[in-house]
Amino acid sequence: MLEETGKVISIESNSLWVETIKQSTCGSCRAKKGCGQQLLSKIGNGSANINAIVDINDTNSYAVGDSVTIGIPENIVVLSSLLIYCFPLLLMIVFSGIAHIYLYDDVYVAFLGFLGLFLGGGLIRYYGQKMRSNPGYQPVVLDKQSQVLQVPSA
Repeated sequence: MLEETGKVISIESNSLWVETIKQSTCGSCRAKKGCGQQLLSKIGNGSANINAIVDINDTNSYAVGDSVTIGIPENIVVLSSLLIYCFPLLLMIVFSGIAHIYLYDDVYVAFLGFLGLFLGGGLIRYYGQKMRSNPGYQPVVLDKQSQVLQVPSA
């Protein structure tokens, strides 16, 4: 299970809105300035709001400002990544291969390749919209973090 810690910003009937801080590993990578991740992390505001499912009887034990741990199963992340990256490329290769076999012109091969790529992206978008309400694909609240209050010394 992939886990992330965040702060509760809103409470709904069966879920919590949790603000997480995006973690960046740019300091430990050898690529340094050759990678676009550092630039992308500077553009964003550094946080994300995530709607995490919690047991309907358990929402009363949370308050705005609580620190919680949310998680999503690793197999969901792996499957989603595989679909997002590989399915459009596979359709691009299939469409351009069909164009190459039957149409023999490079313009048609390129056009149908891009058509397959965009069709694959559209199908993935449709699938994502359909799975958006599936509870198996949603982050869940795993644990409530205990916050230690420090009393300032006089």
